[in-house]
Amino acid sequence: MSDPRAAREPGRRRLVLWRHGQTTWNVEHRFQGKTDVPLDETGHRQARRAAALLAGLQPTALLSSPLRRAADTAKALADLTGLPIRYDKDLIERDGGVWEGLTGREIRERYPAEHAAWQPPGGETSAQVAKRVGTALERALDDLPPDGQLVVASHGAALRLGMSHLLRLPEETWERLGGLSNCSWSVITEMRDGGWRLAEHNAGTLPEPVLSDDRPDTAT
Repeated sequence: MSDPRAAREPGRRRLVLWRHGQTTWNVEHRFQGKTDVPLDETGHRQARRAAALLAGLQPTALLSSPLRRAADTAKALADLTGLPIRYDKDLIERDGGVWEGLTGREIRERYPAEHAAWQPPGGETSAQVAKRVGTALERALDDLPPDGQLVVASHGAALRLGMSHLLRLPEETWERLGGLSNCSWSVITEMRDGGWRLAEHNAGTLPEPVLSDDRPDTAT
């Protein structure tokens, strides 16, 4: 049986990686990880504002992490476009181990060596997250038609690392990609050779700091 991907015209598919809106833990600088923290009121407003802009891209498919802060962000776009939301557990945020629920100051004080290496005890490594999320993105793109436009609602560290995997960036360069602000997005476009190009990063940003579970030298 022939591979359906062989008949796909390259250079047409587009992937929009959309970070969820603000939560109270973002504001408190707490590491969220896989803890299911909901959007706060500001986060819901951010999601509606961003959804109105993303709807103009005429997306054809909508995929989300099942964690509420991402799922409710995706719902704002689904309400405008009528697209069904599919969920993939491999799009959840980095497992933060014992760091989850702690503030940045608490992490620095209690786990100085692990903080310096940005490796949460009992949690995932950056390489593990990159492979998990990147593979989920590749899987979703395999199902996307040649002119498809896929929006993925997920999380800051998960998206930055998954994007690095998809772009085939070497691990030593991953930190060169800055963090995503709440409800901002990056756009990945298909190249004619079937590879992927970063067309936009952290688009839709308002003049505010990045509040994220990502590395402190790429986010405040």
